[in-house]
Amino acid sequence: MSKEKAFTDPAQERSTPWTPLSNPVFRALWIAALVSNVGTWMQNTAMAWLMATISPSALMVSLVQTAASFPMFLLALPAGALADVMDRRRIIIMTQTWMLAAAIVLGVLTIMGMTTPWLLLLLVLALGLGTGLNAPAWQAIVPDLVTRSQVRPAVALNSAGFNLARAFGPALGGFSLVALGAGATFLINAASFLGVIFVLFFWKRPVRESALPAERIFAAMRTGIRFVRYAPALQAVFVRAFCFIACASSLIALLPIFTRNSLKAGSGEYGLLLGAFGLGAVAAMAVLSWILQRISFNRLALCTTLVFAASLSFIAFVPIFALDMAVVFFAGASWLALLSNFNSSVQSIAPAWVRGRCLAVYMLVFFGGTAIGSFLWGAVADITGIPGALHLSATGLVLGLLTSRWFKLVSGDRIDITPSEHWPAPSVALEPSMDEGPVMVVVEYSIDPADWRAFGTAMKRLRRARLRGGAFRWAVFVDISDPSKYCETFFVESWVEHLRQHERVIVADVEIEQAVHAFHRLEGRPVVRHMLTRSLPKESKPGG
Repeated sequence: MSKEKAFTDPAQERSTPWTPLSNPVFRALWIAALVSNVGTWMQNTAMAWLMATISPSALMVSLVQTAASFPMFLLALPAGALADVMDRRRIIIMTQTWMLAAAIVLGVLTIMGMTTPWLLLLLVLALGLGTGLNAPAWQAIVPDLVTRSQVRPAVALNSAGFNLARAFGPALGGFSLVALGAGATFLINAASFLGVIFVLFFWKRPVRESALPAERIFAAMRTGIRFVRYAPALQAVFVRAFCFIACASSLIALLPIFTRNSLKAGSGEYGLLLGAFGLGAVAAMAVLSWILQRISFNRLALCTTLVFAASLSFIAFVPIFALDMAVVFFAGASWLALLSNFNSSVQSIAPAWVRGRCLAVYMLVFFGGTAIGSFLWGAVADITGIPGALHLSATGLVLGLLTSRWFKLVSGDRIDITPSEHWPAPSVALEPSMDEGPVMVVVEYSIDPADWRAFGTAMKRLRRARLRGGAFRWAVFVDISDPSKYCETFFVESWVEHLRQHERVIVADVEIEQAVHAFHRLEGRPVVRHMLTRSLPKESKPGG
C-alpha cells in the first residue's frame, strides 16, 4: 500500500529556516490574518455596543454572542470533515467572501439607520455561519503552508497574532465607534477580509497523492465521533472546557451592558476593557511555557479557574472603571492560559488523520458552551441584575472544578501518536473492491485460562483502540470446548476503511497490543483472519 507523498524531501527539511515567517506565503497570510482579526474584533465591539444602544435588554445584548457562536457549534463537525476531505484553500476563500458580503450589508444598513435588534442578530448569525465553516479549514491548513519542523512555531505565531488582534482590535473598535460610527466600523471589517482572499487566491496548494480514495463527508463525521467516544483523554478535555466556557462566557456577554449601565461609561471605555482582556491574553502567552515547567496542567486549570471566578465577583462588587480594567486583564490572562492548553492538548492527543475532526469537536464544545452560557447569563441578568448574574457564574466556575475528580487532564506528552505502520498488508486470495463490506477481522489467541481476568483487563484497552481506529463493533469470544482459545472479533464498514485502519495505528496502540499479546502462549503472533461479507446467489424461479 503506497503512502501519501511528503511535501518536502529530508534535505530540504534540514535546510529550511526554523521560523515560519521566512516562508513568504505563510508570512503574507499571517499579516493578512492579523489585519482580518483586528477588523473582526472591531466589528464584535461595534455589534455588541450597537445592540446595547438600540435595545436596553441584557438578554438581547447577550444574544449577540449567542448568535455569533451558535453557527460554529452547529457546523463544527461537518466543517471539520470538509476540512479533512476537500480543498481547504477553496473553503477558506469561499467563507471569507461570504463574510465580506455579510459585513458590507450590515455596514450599509447601519449607516442608513435601518438596523433593528432582530436584523442585527440575523446578520451576526450570517457572519457566524461563515466563521463556523472557515475555522477548521483555517487551523488545518498550517501544515500545507510550512514544513513539518515549522508546524509548531507556526501554530504559536497564529495564536500570538490572534491575541494581538484581541488586544488592540476592541480598543480600535471603541475609538472607531466614537469617531466614525458603527456602520463605518462594519465596512472597515469588510475590507479586512480582502487580504486573506488575495493571498490564498494566488497560492498554489501542494497536491496530496494517496493510494486510497478520500473519505466521504458523513462517513468521516461518523469516524470522528467514534474516535472521540472511545478516547477518554479527549473527553476529559471537552468536559472540563465546557464547564469553564459555559460560566466564563458571562463576562464577554454582559460586559457591554455592564459598561453602559453599571460603569456609566461609553463605547471607548468598553473598547479599552476588551483591549485589557486581550492584553492579559498576550501577557499570559509570554509566561505560559515558564509556568508549565513548574506546575502541572491540572494545577494550572485549578488556579486559572479560581482567578477568573474571583475576577467576576470583584467586577460585580466594585463597578470602578480603572480597577475593573486591571481585573479584566487578569481574567484575560486566565482565559488564554487555560483555553490554549485545552486546544494544544487536543492537538497533541489526536493523531494526524483525525486531528481536524477532533479540533472540530473542541470547537463544538467551545462555541456551544459560549452560546448556551451567553443566553443563560443574559436571561439571569434580566431577572437578578448584572451583579447577580456575575456572582452566579463565578459560583458555577468553582462548582465546575468538581468534575476534575472524574475527568483528569492528561498531558499529550504521555501519548505517542506517531504512526506505527507495523500492521502488515492483509494477505488476500480474492481482491475485494474498495467499497465492499462490512469486513470482519478475527484475531485468535491461546491463553492460560487462569490469566483470563488480567487478559480481559488488557482487552478493554484494546477494544477502545480498535473502535477509535474505525471499527464499529467489537467482541471477544471463548471456545466453550477449550477455554484456552479466545477470538477477538471486530467489524469495519468496508474494505477501504480497513485499509485506512492500517494507516491509523499509532505507537501508543502498539503498546496496548503488546500487553495483550504477552498472554498468547503459542509461538509467533496471534493468527489474524479477514472475512468479507458475501451475498448469497439468487434462487432460480420454479420452472426456470
